[in-house]
Amino acid sequence: MIDLADLVTGGQVLRVTRWGEPVLHEPTVPVTVFDEELHTFLRNMFATMAAAEGVGLAATQVGDNRSIFIYHCIDADDRFHTGVMINPVLELPEGKDRQLVADDEGCLSLPGAFSSLARPSTAICRGLDHNGTPIELHGTGMFARCLQHETDHLSGMVFGDRLSDRSRKRLYADHEATAYRYPTEWPIEPKGEFDPTQ
Repeated sequence: MIDLADLVTGGQVLRVTRWGEPVLHEPTVPVTVFDEELHTFLRNMFATMAAAEGVGLAATQVGDNRSIFIYHCIDADDRFHTGVMINPVLELPEGKDRQLVADDEGCLSLPGAFSSLARPSTAICRGLDHNGTPIELHGTGMFARCLQHETDHLSGMVFGDRLSDRSRKRLYADHEATAYRYPTEWPIEPKGEFDPTQ
């Protein structure tokens, strides 16, 4: 058994994969081994998420096809949640309990671009923690959106797949307009500040 506090520091920053790379568009495989290799990988994920200033990160976003995501995200009551979710199963409200909220959403794998997307305002996510212990997360506000966004990643979906054609084209245009800030090896290589074409 290892404490979560031992995973959130000391990792190595990895390159964030980009939309279009196959690993981001294929379903992940369940995790069955909870060992030091996994814990080292999780440390690297936390280091990468911090370097990229993200609130969530799926394993596919660093080129790994295991069913894992991590999070450091605030909820509707301004409480931060930090942890690891492995082999998640998402439960969304239905019927009269289902309330959609539209808000700007972005993705570290398409950096610099955001689009409004309506998602359910609450979500429950069940799975395993970093030690293989069953856990259940209840998300509200941004944390609910994070749970849905990251679980989508593990099924091979990016949030652009949920947008209309027009919104998706605008999203890609926004990404292209700021692409100069995000080198191929970002966030291993830091963001650029000035457009070299100007």
